[in-house]
Amino acid sequence: MDSLRKVVFSSMLFLQAGSFLAQTQTDKQKEPGKDSTINGFAPGKVVLREVEVKGVLSISGMGHLEEVHDGIIYSGKKNEVITLDSLDANTAQNNPRQVLGRIPGANFSETEGGGFPSNGIAFRGLNPTQSVELDTREDGYNIAGDIYGYPESYYLPPLAAIERIEVIRGASSLQFGPQFGGVINYIVKDAPATKPFEYTTEQTGGSYGLFNSFNGFAGTIKRWSYYTFLQYEGTEGWRPNSQVQQAIGFGRIEYKASNKFKIGMEYSLLRNVIHMPGGLDDTEFNQNANQSFRARNWLTTPWNVIALTSEYKPSDKLLFTFKSAFNLSQRNIVWRNEDGGPEALDTISRATGAYAPREVEHEGFRSSTSELRMLATYTIKGVNQSLAAGVRIFDGFMNREEGGPGSTGIDFDLNLYGGTYSNNLNFLTFNVAPFVENTFHIGERLSITPGFRFEYIQSSATGYVTTDNDSVIHVNETKSRYIPLAGLGIQFKTSSTTNIYVNISQAYRPIEYSFLYPLGLDIDAKIDPNLKDISGYNADFGWRGSIKNYLNFDIGGFYMVRNNDIAIETLKDSSTYETNVASAVYMGAETYVELNITKLFTNQSKMGTLSVFNSFAYDNARYVSGLYKGNQAEFAPATIERVGVTYAVKKFSTTFLISSTAKSFSDANNTVYSPDAEVGLIPAYQVMDWSASLKIKNYKIKLGLNNIANASYFTIRTNEYPGPGIIPSMGRSFYVGFGATF
Repeated sequence: MDSLRKVVFSSMLFLQAGSFLAQTQTDKQKEPGKDSTINGFAPGKVVLREVEVKGVLSISGMGHLEEVHDGIIYSGKKNEVITLDSLDANTAQNNPRQVLGRIPGANFSETEGGGFPSNGIAFRGLNPTQSVELDTREDGYNIAGDIYGYPESYYLPPLAAIERIEVIRGASSLQFGPQFGGVINYIVKDAPATKPFEYTTEQTGGSYGLFNSFNGFAGTIKRWSYYTFLQYEGTEGWRPNSQVQQAIGFGRIEYKASNKFKIGMEYSLLRNVIHMPGGLDDTEFNQNANQSFRARNWLTTPWNVIALTSEYKPSDKLLFTFKSAFNLSQRNIVWRNEDGGPEALDTISRATGAYAPREVEHEGFRSSTSELRMLATYTIKGVNQSLAAGVRIFDGFMNREEGGPGSTGIDFDLNLYGGTYSNNLNFLTFNVAPFVENTFHIGERLSITPGFRFEYIQSSATGYVTTDNDSVIHVNETKSRYIPLAGLGIQFKTSSTTNIYVNISQAYRPIEYSFLYPLGLDIDAKIDPNLKDISGYNADFGWRGSIKNYLNFDIGGFYMVRNNDIAIETLKDSSTYETNVASAVYMGAETYVELNITKLFTNQSKMGTLSVFNSFAYDNARYVSGLYKGNQAEFAPATIERVGVTYAVKKFSTTFLISSTAKSFSDANNTVYSPDAEVGLIPAYQVMDWSASLKIKNYKIKLGLNNIANASYFTIRTNEYPGPGIIPSMGRSFYVGFGATF
């Protein structure tokens, strides 16, 4: 609570100072004969000091979207935008702390220490594992496996190719879908408008055999533009048995038929082979986090996403956008599975002279997601209003095959030996979701945005599963849902660059496939056959904006309710059980304050500029009913704070970052210690990172140190891959990179 009192007190000081400065700007605008401008720019224009991106208001690396952007209404919605070129960060390894750490309440499942490079992300105390609580997008279309039944993210575009990252919180449920955690949207860079050919390269090396090679090609020729890249990454890994080799490719071609119409196509691919060192129990982790007892666990996730995009603007007051993405992807694993937990040895049998046969699993995804949106601007008594409407159609198929008899070898081998899969299930999901929102402007300062979404979901499961006693159960189930969702946003402009926002929106999360039928042949976490969907709402409020070119802030609070929350509880026999445990309430404060100390006093300094930022979140996430009333919700640290200092002079900049995360729990019982390493305390931890960059004409050099103090910590316990058990986070490492653009 002392940390909360400090941030509230400091926030009040910033609010008072900001109110005075904002009022001063407003008073200046009202002087007779004066144009309504700030720093030479008219209100409503978008200004970036280092990077200029249309539709984003920022003075440095983080800002927020304006009222309407890319045909979507953001008025009254909590959102953040990260502009990558403004940051000193380890983009070669997609380090989430350095890139997304500025967003208050961002929590990560750091799995690269377990050989799994796709780190998970969550906000406001939700489960960060594989970003299952988020709607993950690239250029506005979905890239996760199955947005309803299997929302895990394996493919993420390399940050070297990203212009900005847009994050929309709980209010995103009306225009993007019913998820509680919000949306994260990776916007790939555009082609240069005036060059027919441009080549960009970044070569990075670092600790534990890291080598990353990024090469991009782009250009514009008359009405045609293109952007493509290929990234290769290889590493020996921080722990034994954690080698990774992967290639990510992307291609976009766009044709601008006229000033009113353009059409394009994009293709994203991922190819990888991942060696997973497995999890540890508490004793093993405390003895030596940098060890492995699994040498035969392998994973591959070939990913293919093809997208068609188009935009038609028949007039200045009407815009149509259409995005359709087809996902054809897989997740394949061969491993010494989770039977017995991490303490079960994987050794050669004296009786057979060989290892035990491994288990083979396969998931195949085939889905299409299409979204048609319309944005119309009209007037009421001479005041502009905005109407956004559209529909999403999703058709998904997933095949899950498990318990296949694998080889007794140690290499990557997905072949079956002497049998077939014990479980074979097909899942189908069909979804139609129309939505509408309208921003009503009342005067020049106040706007009110009501919205509505209707979700129709039909899901089915067919196939068979084999129980522990070898009996076969045939599955043939279908379920339909009709879910209305409503919301309301309010925004009040306190000045041309600051506003107060309030929003409340209903949210919903249907039961995932893994909840209905557990992953793994003999998984310890048994599933309640009477699981119910999670429903509730998100509410947030705050004050945000910028003061001249030296202060950037977003100070607010949130309140989230999840009814029928699904969680893991620990039974008396130490086994685990996944069920609807109770209703949970997540409430707290989220603050981001960034101050450029130098520009506070002068706009010009030969000595460079010094800026500091503080990203702080307090989350009181508790069960409010049921057996676990009063317990802390899983994966919900009470505080997450990140403090960064950046010094920049001419073409050189450097950032020092301290990230502090409070303790959390992996089960609803709030178990501190259990013989089962899948549940228990996730201790508090603090990590320090340093990064720097130097630009000389069209060349740049990047270098940095991750986890400078070599802190021993972990962010996740898991009952499945890449575990089971504790997945240690990486120790101290360094990187050095060289880049150029021609």
